[in-house]
Amino acid sequence: MSHFSQIKTQIRNLDSLKSALSDLGMDWKAGPSEVRGYQGSTHNAEVVIEQQNGYDIGFAWNGQEYSLVTDLQFWQQNGSVDRFIKQVTQRYAYHTIVNESSRKGFQVAEQQRNEDGSIRLVLQRWGA
Repeated sequence: MSHFSQIKTQIRNLDSLKSALSDLGMDWKAGPSEVRGYQGSTHNAEVVIEQQNGYDIGFAWNGQEYSLVTDLQFWQQNGSVDRFIKQVTQRYAYHTIVNESSRKGFQVAEQQRNEDGSIRLVLQRWGA
C-alpha cells in the first residue's frame, strides 16, 4: 500500500520551480527520477529532493500542474508542509513574473522584501 500524498499546487513551469527550489537552498535533482517512500515504494517525479532519512520529496506532473509528492509521515524539512509549499510558491511566482516580464521587454528596476514576507517589484520598460 502506497503512503504517498499528492498535494495540488498551481506550479506549471518547471524552470521557475527549479529556480524557486534553488533560491530556498534546496539540493534537488532533475528527473525523471523516483521519489523514495515507505517500504521501498516509489513514485516518478520531474524534480526530487532527497531527505537524510531516505524518504524523498518530489514534484510530479499530473497533466495540469506539478503536485508535491511525498510520504508525509517522514517529512523532515524545517517547518510544516504548508509552510514549505508557501515558500516554494512565493519564489515560483517571483521567477514566473520576472521571466515573463523580461520576455515582454521589462526589467526589474526595484525589488523590496516587506516585513510581512511579501516582495514588491517595480518593473520598467524603455520604449524605442
